[in-house]
Amino acid sequence: MATYDPLGATYDTLGAAYARTRRPDPRIAARIHAALGDDIEHVLDVGAGTGSYEPPETVLAVEPSRVMLEQRPPGAAPGVRAVAERLPLRDDAVDAVMAVLTVHHWSDPAAGIRELRRVARRRVVVLTWDQDVFRERFWLVREYLPEAAAFDDTRAVPVGRLAKLLGGARQETVPVPHDCTDGFAAAYWRRPHAYLDPRVRAGISLLAQTGEDVIAPGLARLADDLASGRWHTRHAGLLALDAVDVGYRLLVADL
Repeated sequence: MATYDPLGATYDTLGAAYARTRRPDPRIAARIHAALGDDIEHVLDVGAGTGSYEPPETVLAVEPSRVMLEQRPPGAAPGVRAVAERLPLRDDAVDAVMAVLTVHHWSDPAAGIRELRRVARRRVVVLTWDQDVFRERFWLVREYLPEAAAFDDTRAVPVGRLAKLLGGARQETVPVPHDCTDGFAAAYWRRPHAYLDPRVRAGISLLAQTGEDVIAPGLARLADDLASGRWHTRHAGLLALDAVDVGYRLLVADL
């Protein structure tokens, strides 16, 4: 779950406190592990970050950011500093490859997917999001931070394109729980005050990379709407939901 710019420079900065707000959510973990399958013995995690969602079968983590690698917990699979587009493994090296919320950071998604398929013998599992669904359904970017949505437009890889690059992959919807413990972009959809916390925003690349100056006016409007009760009136229906679909998708390709 990290970036693929040269030497991981972006996440060497943004990832300093990543482990604090980006704790794996057990419900999403269960979906990823089920997609990998019970028949898998050796898993490679690409864009591994701090190691979120890695199953016990993980044998190696690939991550370009030194800072992120240093935050991997004791007992985690060994990590190597490398990029998706040039994986330091032989062909058919592992049973399965996983890539969680990372493809949008790659400099060349097509090359990265080719590498995932090259080193995997049986399966590739990718967690990503559908930008069209995200910008339409997620109130934060739709109503307050269209600038952030525009930034995501420049880096999001269409789900259909990813499925095709994977050689044909099935898509699974991944709803976001209202109490999601992994603080990615839409994790706080029912906890709007969280987006006013700079520590939370620091763990969300969409907001951190768009820039505080750019998103400040929208956050000020959000703060006003929360203080006045307008947000709660407008989104009363959300408060009764346990989970929502805002575009997160799991792509599973059997090779």
